[in-house]
Amino acid sequence: MREVEVDQQHTDQVYFQNLQKLEQCIKPIHEAKGIPNEYYTKTEYFDLEKEILFNKGWFAVGFVKDLPQPGSVKPVKYFKNPLLLIRSIQDKKIRVFQNVCRHRGMTLIEKPTVLKGAIRCPYHSWCYKQTGEVVATPHIGGPGHNYHSDSNKSELSLIEVHSHVWRDVIFVNPDGRAKPFEEVHKPLLERWSSFDQPMHSDMSDSSFELGVKTNWKLAVENYLESYHLPWIHPGLNSYSKLEDHENIVKYGHYSGQISNKYIPRYSTGKQFLNFKNLSSEWDSKGEYIVLFPNLILGVQKDHVFNLIIEPMGCDQIKEHVEIYYSDSSMLSDEYQQTRLENTKLWRTVFEEDIFVVEGMQQGRYAEGFDGGRFSPVMDEPTHVFHDWYARKMLKVYNVF
Repeated sequence: MREVEVDQQHTDQVYFQNLQKLEQCIKPIHEAKGIPNEYYTKTEYFDLEKEILFNKGWFAVGFVKDLPQPGSVKPVKYFKNPLLLIRSIQDKKIRVFQNVCRHRGMTLIEKPTVLKGAIRCPYHSWCYKQTGEVVATPHIGGPGHNYHSDSNKSELSLIEVHSHVWRDVIFVNPDGRAKPFEEVHKPLLERWSSFDQPMHSDMSDSSFELGVKTNWKLAVENYLESYHLPWIHPGLNSYSKLEDHENIVKYGHYSGQISNKYIPRYSTGKQFLNFKNLSSEWDSKGEYIVLFPNLILGVQKDHVFNLIIEPMGCDQIKEHVEIYYSDSSMLSDEYQQTRLENTKLWRTVFEEDIFVVEGMQQGRYAEGFDGGRFSPVMDEPTHVFHDWYARKMLKVYNVF
């Protein structure tokens, strides 16, 4: 009995220590400290993030361009949760299902493909429409009997996950209780309403993936600030200098950077067509924002990019990058070399960041590091993220 009391005292002590540490993140920037080490290094906090930040909210899981035609399906996993992205042949609508059969929980689809008919379980051959309804349950009532009176097919449809599409990104809200996407992210949707127009991507030369040994939060934090440009991105800083940037700050929603010197130059001498009807402010401006928790975005007058951070563990992520252009003519062979040059430019920028975010991850094992401090001028976008994170996580402790 005494051992139980001691264990409970220890648990309570850790509880209040972690509570105090997170509360330091939401102080004014000149007083605040960063997210504590253990939230970057310990599996239990990674699992907690899954429940609080991801399952209860909207997060990015894939791209519509990966479902190019009716019948296209793509399996993905987030926090080991198997999901199935699909563009159904019945109504051409994008949906997300849990990628498991309702019979014995067998994985339905193992790799991207195009289905001509039903989704068929490879185990007992139960079949589902691409809209989710079960249509065949072979031998469920015994050999040769595909029906049983105690089996209610209306209760056996695939489990659909709440989803939304914006800017070619597929978002999900697994617990189904979040407010509508358009309401949650209204500030950014309004800010970028002029970019609500078709986007075009060439899957052969306008996409890439990077594996990085870091916590997902450090990838977010690094992207949010331009402070590191002169030392980490000398090529980028040669034409979009540190002093050409200003902060984007929207507490509770998003943050990032503005570059006021976006002037694209390619060795081919070609220029991509601009998106239509943009105001003159976009003539030399680019905006680079993180939509919390895991979507990195960049918009410029002639192309945009989306980067989905896939958390694979507390110290491992995969970055999925897609670049889009304003007009389908930009995907022609005439522009191929210019597209390749542009893709190489952005890939270089993201690769230059790898040693930084991996180095910060290693630094989070330093027992004396207390989360760090913020530059009141240069780090406010990062503080916005820490504030958002801490307020969401503190709900576990019923603080907010």
